[in-house]
Amino acid sequence: MKISDHITYAEAIHSQTAKRKGIDNTPNPTQVENMKLLAEKVFEPLRKWVGGPIKVNSFFRSPELNTAIGGVASSQHCKGQAIDIDDVYGKRSNAEMFTYIREMLDFDQVIWEFGTDMNPNWIHVSYVSEEDNRNRCLKAYKDDMGRTKYKVI
Repeated sequence: MKISDHITYAEAIHSQTAKRKGIDNTPNPTQVENMKLLAEKVFEPLRKWVGGPIKVNSFFRSPELNTAIGGVASSQHCKGQAIDIDDVYGKRSNAEMFTYIREMLDFDQVIWEFGTDMNPNWIHVSYVSEEDNRNRCLKAYKDDMGRTKYKVI
């Protein structure tokens, strides 16, 4: 099964942590539909603009897997509505992809994940629906206590 032209089902549910800990990371039909919608509305248009592959770091996470990796309980990954992506192929930088998403696509949230002011380490992007997307842009950073915080950018 494919989630989209360039994301296989296996890639979308892949997790080394799930394999290592024996965690079932199987989405239900609603979650699969959410994943397909995100891929159609965000990932595939972005990939076309990039002109080549984009690394998928994380897509679907079952609640058990999300807990195992320290994810927040409200993670949109658990609904199939979020994907973490990274440019490791050199076509476009993460900063360029972030800007393209922000300026050209409809989305719920796009997060500049750590890194520097010039380039994030990776990008988190979510999609809910045309009606419910917030088009919210955030930057993740660590506070003085080492806790992850977010600021609107």
